[in-house]
Amino acid sequence: MSVAVSRRLFSVEEYHEMADCGILTEADRVELLDGEIVAMSPIGSRHAACVKRLNGILTKSLPSQVVVSVQDPIHLGPRSEPQPDLALLKPRTDFYANAHPGPKDVLLIVEVAETSAESDRKLKLPLYAKAGIPEVWIWELSSKRVEVYPQPAGKKHLKVEAFTPSRLFPAVVSKTSKWI
Repeated sequence: MSVAVSRRLFSVEEYHEMADCGILTEADRVELLDGEIVAMSPIGSRHAACVKRLNGILTKSLPSQVVVSVQDPIHLGPRSEPQPDLALLKPRTDFYANAHPGPKDVLLIVEVAETSAESDRKLKLPLYAKAGIPEVWIWELSSKRVEVYPQPAGKKHLKVEAFTPSRLFPAVVSKTSKWI
């Protein structure tokens, strides 16, 4: 006799309530993906350095009307609130103090992957596509390449392109001897 196992999916509201009452803390390093509370990979030094470098480059090179968000939640719907490494957001006068940004606020999401590239592709990319995020980058540290996913349609992107960091940021990479 087989026993059916049912999963309990959570809403964003329930997820926030768990944090408010101390069930989840900042030390837990989790995010809500399609109703499931998923552990995030630990941030290694190469990962942290890449995020810092990208933050610096994007902050300096983009107009002041673009908000660079670092490892903050993006509200994708009633059951998903991932925390991408970087997001470029449309400006809001409250700087998103009243609510996390939603899909219409997002210009670009960047996921830096030291060990999580496959799970980012399987779990997060379909959520971003379904939400209509216009472009997603997966910055894969091990292969030193960046996968660019534009044109979301349904739960996938119509196109994927791969670049080296020097093709995305040639002026910056040429000034340094090494890109993380």
